[in-house]
Parts: sequence; C-alpha cells; structure tokens
Amino acid sequence: MLRWILSKKRPITWISAALLVIAYSAHYAFGQETIATWALMIASVLGAAPIAIQAFQALRVKVVSIDVLVTIAVIGALLIGNYEESAVVTFLFLFGDFLEQRTLNKTRSAIRELTEMAPESALKRMASGEFEEVEIDDVDVGDVLLVKTGAKVPVDGTVLTGEAYINEASITGEPVPAGKEKDAKVFAGTIVDNGTIQIRADRVGEDTTFGKIIELVEQAQDAKSEAERFIDRFAKWYTPAVLALGAIVWLITRNVELAITILVLGCPGALVIGVPVSNVAGIGNGARHGILLKGSEVIHDFSRVDTLVFDKTGTLTAGTPKVADRVLYTPDGEDAMAYLAAVEKQSDHPLARAIVEYLGETAPHEVQQTDVVKGGGITALVDGKRIAVGNVALMAQEGVPLSEKVMADIDTFQRNGNSIVLTSVDGELKALMGVRDQIRPGVKESLYRLKKLGVRNLVVLSGDNQGTVDLVASELGLTEAHGHMLPEDKSAYIQQLKDKGHIIAFVGDGVNDSPSLALAQIGIAMGSGTDVAIETSDVVLMNSDFSRLPHALGLVKATARNMRQNILIAVGVVLVLLFSVFFSDWMNMSIGMLVHEGSILVVILNGMRLLRYKLRGM
Repeated sequence: MLRWILSKKRPITWISAALLVIAYSAHYAFGQETIATWALMIASVLGAAPIAIQAFQALRVKVVSIDVLVTIAVIGALLIGNYEESAVVTFLFLFGDFLEQRTLNKTRSAIRELTEMAPESALKRMASGEFEEVEIDDVDVGDVLLVKTGAKVPVDGTVLTGEAYINEASITGEPVPAGKEKDAKVFAGTIVDNGTIQIRADRVGEDTTFGKIIELVEQAQDAKSEAERFIDRFAKWYTPAVLALGAIVWLITRNVELAITILVLGCPGALVIGVPVSNVAGIGNGARHGILLKGSEVIHDFSRVDTLVFDKTGTLTAGTPKVADRVLYTPDGEDAMAYLAAVEKQSDHPLARAIVEYLGETAPHEVQQTDVVKGGGITALVDGKRIAVGNVALMAQEGVPLSEKVMADIDTFQRNGNSIVLTSVDGELKALMGVRDQIRPGVKESLYRLKKLGVRNLVVLSGDNQGTVDLVASELGLTEAHGHMLPEDKSAYIQQLKDKGHIIAFVGDGVNDSPSLALAQIGIAMGSGTDVAIETSDVVLMNSDFSRLPHALGLVKATARNMRQNILIAVGVVLVLLFSVFFSDWMNMSIGMLVHEGSILVVILNGMRLLRYKLRGM
C-alpha cells in the first residue's frame, strides 16, 4: 500500500492542485466556505500521505529528514484548523519535488548501450589453420584472430600480418582512421574501415580497454548516486531542534496550543519551497538557453567547480577535419589541384572528403586504374597522367624526390598538428596540404568568460598526438594539455585532480568520454555527442553550442546564491517568529501564518528571478 501511494505522487500532486483551485474559487468567487474547507482538508490529507510515508521511511533508517518536518507541520496545522496552510505547503512541496525529479529521470541505459557496442563474435584460427566464427567468450589470450573490412576488432591485440585503417573513435574519440600495420596495437570495439589484418589477442573480455570503459562508468555512477541533498543535511539538525523546543514548551507550560504553534511556526515553509523553486527556476532558464541541468545536486557541485577538463575532438574542435594550409611547388600547381580533386572523389577517407570540400567545383577529369595503397594513400591515372596522393612513404614508393624545403614544410605542418597530404603528377611533387580539425567558433571567447567566472584551471585531454594538442592549447590559452591519452588515462588524471581537492567538470562528447564524464564531480556532454555520453553526464549542452557553457556556469552560480538567499530568508523568518512568540505580546497564530505566507511569496519571487538570468555581456 505504501509503495502504491508513493508511486502515485504525480497524480496526487495534480489532484491537490485541483482541490486548491476549487477551494479558492469556492471561497472568493462563490462564498461557499464549507466546500472550500472540505477541499482544503482533503488536499492536506491527500498531499501529506506520500510525505508522511517518506518521513516514516527516513525515521526507520534513523534519518530525520525535511519530510519529517513537513509532516509534523501539516499535522499541527490540521489540529489547529489551519487547513489552508497545510494544503498549500503539501502541494508546493510535492510540486517542487515533481519538477526536480523530472530532470533526474534519466535511465542508466548508458551501460546497456555500451554493452551493445561491444563485439559479440570473432574469427578465430583453429588447429587446422582455418578461421571459424566463435563467441567472444571463447577467445583467449594468445589466440590469432582475423578482422576484415567493416568488422569490429574483438579484443585488444597486436597486428601480426596485414594492413588496415581502423576507426578508433570509440576509444580515442579521434575522427581520422589510424593506419595499422605489423606490430601495431589495436583495441576492442574499434572498426576496420579498410583492409584485413590478423591479430594476436593480448587482452580479452573485461580486461580490454572497452571493457574498462564500461567498468569505469559503472563505478563512477554508483559512487555519485549516494550524494545527499543539502536540505536533508540541514534538516538532520534543525528538525530535532524544533521538535525538542515544542516538547520543552509543552512540558513547561502544558499548553498544547502553544506547543503546536511553535511546531507550526518553527517549520520553515519558505525553506521547504525556496530551495526547490530556485532549482526549478534555474533548470528552466537553462532549458530555454539550450542547457540541460540534471537536478539540484548538479547545481550545487557545478557552482563550486575550479577546474574544467575538456576532450578535444568534437568539444573544443568541430570533429570534422578541414584543410588548414597548403603549399604549391610548381607554377602549374593549381592545375594539379583539379587532378587531386578528381582522385579524392574516389575515396571516402575523412582526409579525402576534407580536400574535396576545400577545392570545391573543379574541371572534370577521367579517372582510371585507381589503387588504394594501404598506409600510404591513393594512386590513379587521370587523363593519362599518373597521380599519387598520400604521405611521405607513398612519395618514396613512387620515386618522387622531396627537397630540403619540402621536408622542412612537412615538419612545420606536422608540428602545427596537421595530417600531411602530398600530391605528385608523373613523378613530380606539385603540392603539400595540411589537414586538421578546426577550433569551434567562439571557443576562445567562451574560455575567457569561464576564467572570469572563477575557473582557475583549463585542461585538455586527448587521444590525438601531443603536437596537435599543444597547438590547440596554445591557441586557446589553456592551462595544461595532454595527448596520447586512452580513456583509462583520462580517468586516472581526473582522479588525481580530485585527490588534490579540485572540483572537476569534464566536457566531452564520445563513448570514450563516458568514464571521465561519470567520474568527474560534474560531467558535461555536447548534445551532438553519443547517447552514452549524454546519459552519463550531469549537464548537456544541446545543439553542441559551446558558447552556452559560460552561461551554464554563471547560471548555476546564480542559482546557488539564490538558494542560499532563500535559506537565509526562511531561517531568518522562523527565528523572528519564534523569538516573537516568547518575547512579544503581539505575536499570535494569525500573524505568524501571515508572515509565513509572506516569506513563502518572497522566496518564490526571489527564485523566479532566475528565469530572467542572463550572463552579462552575452
């Protein structure tokens, strides 16, 4: 029965609201006092039921929660016949809880989705030398596995034979496929875009990098779920104090009405309502500005953040490679661009797509004998000319000489974080292009705003090479930059910062970011990121608008201040009321109730100010 009542908190909230409307309509519009009284009584009892059950459950585990305080206040108000107070307090309490819980009802499907992304089978070399498909659980360390184009790598392992381009976005978060050849390391859950390889299983099952991602998410979410609300910690001390005061007054005076009056006046109705109103208003403002804040705990922790840690690709950068620079080495270099575009249109490689987009419309050319050189690039015949497009190794294979100036340019491009694309025509080098991910527009300005809001440390962690990461950090003015980091490395770094006493917010967008999002005190996901990242996070920037991050931080700081203001108002009013009961002749129940209602209105209006909050300068 108790569980059933708790499961009906939402309909009880709406029924209480309807009864309040009926009561006020009957009183003010039709003068039907009997109907108004009965509506208020029913609303009080109905609304108090789930609150009283929660109070009982809290007391069973020796916790004197705010629910206990509200229950006593409602009972006291009913006993002295103040049905309006009891009805309004119960409804507002339930309504605030409803609005807050709506933001917290994210399921833990992140772990399920992670599991679904894990490989389920593998092609294992049997004793006969043939490869047969087996369940992933039947793969042991040391087994030799075959992975073809389009297949998931089933284990963490080492390439024995073959070459391939592997999309490692699920592990490193990087969009450009990594070339793999003999002795290279591969990771479970990554996908072979092109090529066929045989690998030796080094780590299987839960020991793989992908398995560790799942484990880290589970551990971090379990630890975070035990956080207590501030209001409960306050009530732990305040509620017993009010109860004790009421009991002492009754023992001394034997005046039941006075004791109940103290209990009712001692209940900070404004406190019960003020904190949820601030939270709800802050969450509402965030939603209007493309920011999803998942509850009051998030607001409290986020407002105290001193260190922001960022993933690079898809967070600080756009996640789509673009041509950053180029050098032409011959007068007819522009003509070679048309040949380059014709060849690259034959490829789906991310670098090829970036080049085609950069060159735009070019003169059509007939492309023949296209050949993809694994780990090198692509060659083709265009209008009878041999075109080679790729890296330094491909140029060496084609016998294309590279001068000292060219090598110096290549070194400069690489130090600037570019992937290298060389183009030759009939054995003569024509052009060098540098392709790299681009900084999101407005990121630098947003980071400056974050510093102005009190964030001391801005850190980037990435699976990309250190040169690229350093370039991004230098361009954006970040405090620290760390490259070549796997998900477990990122999580370990965040744990180190937490151990030093820092309050961490991690901003990311990919599956690989999920452990860090869960481990940090605050996880912030880009809305265009994976469902796993979004569900693991505490804050979501919808539409991946990075400029919303300063607004989000400013908003939670304003909301936290607003909550403290409402708490001070609520507690201050209670102290004044209790002082007046003992030390003045003018204080009575009617005046006390009037002040109560006034304080509730004040904290509601104060909380509603957050709906109009806007970060200065935006």
